Amino acid sequence: MTEAAAEFFLRKTDNWLSRELNLPDNIRAGIKSLKDELGIMRAVFKDIDNQREQHNQIREWIQQLRNVSYEIEDVLDIRAYQKYAHENTPWYHIGSRIGNHSIAALIEGIEENLENIKRRKAAYDIRFPSHRASTSTATDYDREGIAPLYTPEVEIVGVEEQRQELASWVLDLERAYKVMFVVGMGGSGKTALVKLVYDQLKTDFDCHVWLTASKSVNSQELLSIMLNKLRNETANSPQTLRDLVSMLNNYLLDKRYLVIIDDLWTTEVWDDVKYALPKDKCSRVIITTRRGDIASSCRENSVDVYKIQALPFEKARKLFERRSLFPSAPGARLWAEKILKRCEGLPLGVIEIGKALSSRDKSESELKKVHDSLQAELASGSGQLSSIRRALLLSYDDLPDHLKFCFLYMTMFPDHYSVKRRTLIRLWIAEGLVEKENGKQVEDIGEKYLEELMERNLIQASESDFDGRPQTCRLHSLMHKIALSKSADENFCTVWKDPKGDISKKTRRLSVQSTEFDMRIEMPCYPRTLFTSSFCLKTAPRIGSSLKLLKTLHLDGASVDTFPKGIEKLLLLKYLCLSNTRIKMVPVSIGRLQHLETLNLKQTFVTSVPDTLTNLTELRHLLICRYNYDHLQLLDEVNGFKVPTEISKLTHLQKLSFVRADSDDRVIQELRNLNELRKLAIIDLPSDSGPILCQVIQSLRNLHSLSMTSLKREETLKIQEINNPPQLLQRLYLKGHLEKMPRWISKLHDLVRLRLKQSRLRQDNNPVTILGELPNLLELQLLDAYTGVQLDFEAGTFLKLKVLEFDQMKELTVIIIDEEALPCLEKLIISRCQRLRHIPVGIENVTKLKELHLGHMPLHFVDPLRRNGSMRQLVQHIQKIDSRNLHNGALEDLS
Repeated sequence: MTEAAAEFFLRKTDNWLSRELNLPDNIRAGIKSLKDELGIMRAVFKDIDNQREQHNQIREWIQQLRNVSYEIEDVLDIRAYQKYAHENTPWYHIGSRIGNHSIAALIEGIEENLENIKRRKAAYDIRFPSHRASTSTATDYDREGIAPLYTPEVEIVGVEEQRQELASWVLDLERAYKVMFVVGMGGSGKTALVKLVYDQLKTDFDCHVWLTASKSVNSQELLSIMLNKLRNETANSPQTLRDLVSMLNNYLLDKRYLVIIDDLWTTEVWDDVKYALPKDKCSRVIITTRRGDIASSCRENSVDVYKIQALPFEKARKLFERRSLFPSAPGARLWAEKILKRCEGLPLGVIEIGKALSSRDKSESELKKVHDSLQAELASGSGQLSSIRRALLLSYDDLPDHLKFCFLYMTMFPDHYSVKRRTLIRLWIAEGLVEKENGKQVEDIGEKYLEELMERNLIQASESDFDGRPQTCRLHSLMHKIALSKSADENFCTVWKDPKGDISKKTRRLSVQSTEFDMRIEMPCYPRTLFTSSFCLKTAPRIGSSLKLLKTLHLDGASVDTFPKGIEKLLLLKYLCLSNTRIKMVPVSIGRLQHLETLNLKQTFVTSVPDTLTNLTELRHLLICRYNYDHLQLLDEVNGFKVPTEISKLTHLQKLSFVRADSDDRVIQELRNLNELRKLAIIDLPSDSGPILCQVIQSLRNLHSLSMTSLKREETLKIQEINNPPQLLQRLYLKGHLEKMPRWISKLHDLVRLRLKQSRLRQDNNPVTILGELPNLLELQLLDAYTGVQLDFEAGTFLKLKVLEFDQMKELTVIIIDEEALPCLEKLIISRCQRLRHIPVGIENVTKLKELHLGHMPLHFVDPLRRNGSMRQLVQHIQKIDSRNLHNGALEDLS
């Protein structure tokens, strides 16, 4: 991990030196010298990071070096602050600035500190362990897979359904040769499940073999073990990789085999092993791995992926009771359930915590003590729960350096906190954790980082969108506790919960999880990040001088009415979030934050921004809107903001929402030059803006998401003249009357989501006839979009559609679904279609339909779908059916 820190600071130093063209020679030489020291530190840290166990002397020495790396960062940021303050002097008085002389003194102090650290190392004869000591980590990899192999079947709980599914896959003879990757986080029960299936079915094959790959075994060793096991031989003379592949291929050529490869960690091992396996005779290969990215990279026609699911609470409780009695007293039972819920269905956590409690008193006070000490227990490498820590840390240790900081960033958020995917990526970018690559947007690189962390089962999706992408994500509760201890070791972030708690002078990132924090206090440190979770901060914010080096300020949900006072002093700020606050105005001084990349004012009362905003030429995400709610129900309105004149200066903008057009064509014209724009939401469009709007949309070639809303309900969206629409468009939202269905939509081959609202298209402009050929459309929403009486979904149309919604189709009486139409539909929503006589004709042929949701539909529509209703047999294949009552809004389960 310390190697990741050194690499991060090295990259930062390189970037800094490349920008500082007018630096005095002595300062530049000093920074280059410190950069060389960082390079040496990185090499040392790499060796140390490979040692799981470190002596106290080594740990202290490393801590001293880490502190030096932070001091180097201080020099870079203080110099940057001084430079930007000096550049702004003509219009802004910075007060006490740090000059070149002071910077030189700081560099001299760091160099002297480094020399003292080196002398102390020599004086106390601090030595690194030999490389053979690194086998402790390899031993952890080996140890983790032992227990599941020797767990009696009667002690394995809650996998009956998964066992049946996997066994059915093995026995299915549809394909001659199949491979299954069984994927799940550490401790999820992958090995135990596969062992059950292996023991059950291995005698059905001509030969079978169980192999443990682990991280300490290479391809050649694994193939050699495999050959010896199959031949029932002891180890023979070493063979080359090519010879082993050939010998195994010949041995298995005429046999039907079952091969298990447990605990795979690298793609390279499977890439070599697969050539030793003949692809016939209905043979089967099952591979367990916690790395879903390996499974994804190996996807072929013969390869399937099975993802292990967490145990439901009742099954987790049953597993717990195999290790420890569950208390019966109400108070004690409550705390036992809280402890069990912390495990979130992870079998290893349930088993180990059950074992730890088996010999302890089950009183309410004792169980509360155990619950409250889980964090400390999981932080310990030698406590009763050390096996959980070891198992989960293996995935962390396996991460490449550039992902370790991104993973630890999740400790900025409270336990069970779900952070929005896009927010997380923007925070990573502001922190400099996403490395730039030529020809790629940093947002895309950040998406790849998150995807890999999720595929490695380190970060989990909380909610997913219709296309499978996560909307929000979080850490497993046990993983969060372990990550917190790792974050504390690395001084990555400080979590402030207690008003009496200390803030270290080395604090870099401060996560406030208390309502008592006061931003006006002077701290002994200069944090770069200040984060508060929703509705935590209640004191009126004012920026203290110790926050002047902030780069990230996230105050979502803070109880504030105005922008933080002193915000203009945060000259290094890259990310500012004041969403879900009562802020009404943006100060003119916002223009001084010239390095700002994200400004998030969602769910505030801001309706305009000052013209000085156009000074923020690095701005990438400008998000200002307010959705209107009534009793927690989203109403049909969104308030946007009036953009400043000359917004075309913000040429790096990626996302811009929600812009008010009103009757000013100038606003629309200004958007023409925002060539990097990916998401645009524009509201209050008058009908006469149509021609210029069409021209501008055609010029924005990088658009991925476009939302257009008319000025009034009766106003027409005149968007027919878009002849060459942006071909990258994936999401399109149109709200307003349409005289005709725009033909250009049929050219959007990448479109995955389409919403038509208040379009009120006539019968001769049936939208379904134009949209059915879109090759990648996954979700279609028709909301008061059609005034015809009938909709026909013809055979061979909407081949990928998963979600279909009808709402307020007031004249619609019948929907017909032909056989072989909507073959992938999983979710159907019908609401407020009062004249619709019955469920769609042909719904029984939509075999993949899993959910049917009805909202405020009349009784003549709902009653036939009840358990004894006349049309019940047509929806028997649908797993979930519910209906929201037309009169009282109550939700009724009809499943």
